[in-house]
Amino acid sequence: MKVGFIGLGIMGKPMSKNLLKAGYDLTVFDFNKAAVDDVVANGAKAASSGKEVGENVDVLITMLPNSPHVKSALFDKNGAAEGLKKGAVVIDMSSINPVESQNINKKLAELGIEFLDAPVSGGEPKAIDGTISVMVGGRQEIFDKYYDLIKAMAGSVVRVGDVGAGNTTKLANQIIVALNIAALSEAFVLCEKAKVDPQLVFDAIKGGLAGSTVMNAKAPMMINRNFEPGFRIELHIKDLQNALDTSHAINVSLPLTAQVMEIMQALKVDGRETKDHSAILNYYEKINNVIVGKK
Repeated sequence: MKVGFIGLGIMGKPMSKNLLKAGYDLTVFDFNKAAVDDVVANGAKAASSGKEVGENVDVLITMLPNSPHVKSALFDKNGAAEGLKKGAVVIDMSSINPVESQNINKKLAELGIEFLDAPVSGGEPKAIDGTISVMVGGRQEIFDKYYDLIKAMAGSVVRVGDVGAGNTTKLANQIIVALNIAALSEAFVLCEKAKVDPQLVFDAIKGGLAGSTVMNAKAPMMINRNFEPGFRIELHIKDLQNALDTSHAINVSLPLTAQVMEIMQALKVDGRETKDHSAILNYYEKINNVIVGKK
């Protein structure tokens, strides 16, 4: 199986390296030459365009910031769709609007190309160690055929429905993560203001009902004041915007999602959009005039 990979960013680069470790024949493309060189040094082949990737692979994986980037990579001049053969498969692992996934699927189907939307959760550390969670939308037989390929990058791979269901599930995931981080931020600001050590609070509650994967990942970052990105605020803004757009289209009200979206927007205004989403804490610190964790 010849595999193509377009999008070698924070997530895509380690994911592509895991495919190489699993023994797949991999051709890659990205506008970032340093990222391409890094993956090529691990055994991949470089292509000069999306079209060239498409011409040389059976299945193409895309891992890009948002739907306009996916559509551009596939359908612009010299895009991958120009090179992909009838019967090829595109697995889009980007986190985009579910409606856009369905539109991309329709356009590819006209070319005889199958499609899975397969966004991921877990951030850079899990992308590196190959334990991301993947939620997949698409036909069962296509999912079954490419399950092992996806599993080479992941700890969990679950089909959740037809095309679009993967990204709907990802939006649900991103809502839950954002609200967890906001709740943790509020709790830590309360504790700091009350002169109770947030580290001891974390130690005391992480094994109870309030404990979560989000808390385990983000509490140490907050306490150590490490806001370097595993997942940037600007990307979480994108995801929550997709969640709100989708909710409005199907007449669903998401008041807490809207509120945490505005918190992230405030952080963006404050120049923190490239920080990790654990920097939601900084919003609460600012309005409460307190600094949490190690000074």
